[in-house]
Amino acid sequence: MSALVLQLTGSVIAVGAVPAILRFGWLFPQFFVGYFASRSASSMRYYVVGAFGRAAVIAALAVVLAIGATWPALFLSVAVLGLWTLYAFVSGIVAVPYNDIVARAIPSDLRSRLLATRFLGGGILALFVAAAANSLIEQISFPQSFAAVFALSAALMIVSSAIFVSIPEPVRPVAGRKSDQSFGQYFTKGINTYRSHATFRRFVHAQWCGGVVLMAMPFYVVQANQSGLNLDRIALLLGAQALGALLSNPLWGWWGDRIGKRSLMRAVTTGRMVPPALVLLTSIGGFEFGLLPVYAVVFFVLGALSNGLTIAVIGLLMEISPNDQRPAYAGYFNALTAPAFLLPFVGGFIVQFSGIVVVFGLSIVFAIAQTVLIGKLRTHQL
Repeated sequence: MSALVLQLTGSVIAVGAVPAILRFGWLFPQFFVGYFASRSASSMRYYVVGAFGRAAVIAALAVVLAIGATWPALFLSVAVLGLWTLYAFVSGIVAVPYNDIVARAIPSDLRSRLLATRFLGGGILALFVAAAANSLIEQISFPQSFAAVFALSAALMIVSSAIFVSIPEPVRPVAGRKSDQSFGQYFTKGINTYRSHATFRRFVHAQWCGGVVLMAMPFYVVQANQSGLNLDRIALLLGAQALGALLSNPLWGWWGDRIGKRSLMRAVTTGRMVPPALVLLTSIGGFEFGLLPVYAVVFFVLGALSNGLTIAVIGLLMEISPNDQRPAYAGYFNALTAPAFLLPFVGGFIVQFSGIVVVFGLSIVFAIAQTVLIGKLRTHQL
C-alpha cells in the first residue's frame, strides 16, 4: 500500500498516512465493539460484520484501481485513500471478537503456538502470493497491476473469514449474561481500569512507545527508493518479509508458551531496533554488493518481528484481562493506544521537513523505551 500511494502521489506525507490510518482505524472501533460484545453472549456476530465487510472494501479498492487509470491523479488518490480509511475502520471490528473467541477456546499455554501455527500457514501462502504479486506488477501496467493484487487479497480474506465463522463459538460463562451497564458506566470503568491496574497501565504506555517505533514503517520503502532501489522490486521485498514471518513462527510460538509472553515481548521489542539501524547504515553508503540484499534482510527481520509482536501483544493482553471482562479490556486497551498509531502521519511531516534519518533514529530510541517498560510488567501469569 505504501508503494502504491508513493507512486500515485509522490508525497511522503501521504505515505505516512497509510499505516496511521490503518492502525488508528483498526484500534479505535474496538472501544465500542468491546462494549457491545461484553453485553452479549456471542462475539461471532461482530466478527462476521468486520471480516466480510473488510473483504468487500478491498474488492472495491481493486475495482477502483482497475478502472481508474484514466482518472485525474488527485481523484484516484483521494478514492484510494478514502477506501483505505473505510477498510481500516471496518477491519477494527474483528479484533475484539477474535481475541475473545480464541481466548475462550484455547488454553493459555497453547495460545502462542496457535497464533504461530496460524501465521506459519499464512506465511507459506504469502510466499506464493508474493511471487504472484511480483509477476502481476511486472506484466500488467500500473495501476491495474495493483488492482489484480488487491483482488487476490479480497478473495483470500473471504476464504479466511468463511473458515473462522464455521468454528463453533464457546459459551462465555460470566459475561454471557446480559449486562445493564450503560455506555457511560463502561467508559468510566475504562478510565478507572487504566488508573488502578498498574500492569495494564504500563502495557498501554509500552504500546504508546510502540506507536513511535511504527512511525518509521512506511518509510522503509521510501528510503529504499531514495537509495536507488526500483519500486518494481517491492514484491521481492514483500517476499523476504513473508519468509521472515514464516521461518520465525515456530520460535515465537514455543517462546511465548514455554518461556512466557512478557519474555517474548521483550525479545521482540529489543529486535525492533535492528531494522532502523540497518537502514541508517544504508544511508551512509558503501554497500558494494548492492542494496537489494540489505533491504531483503531488513524486510526479513520486519516480517519476523511483526508476527512475534502480534503473538506477544495478543498473548499479554489475554493474560492481563480478567476472564469475564476480556472484550471490555480489549476495548479499553485499543482505544487508549489508538492515538499513538497516528504517528506515522506525523512521521511524513518529519521526513518532509527534517529528513528521513530523524524518523529512523526516533524508532530506535522508542524501541529501547518500550523494552524497558515491558520489563516492568509484574504479574505471575506473564
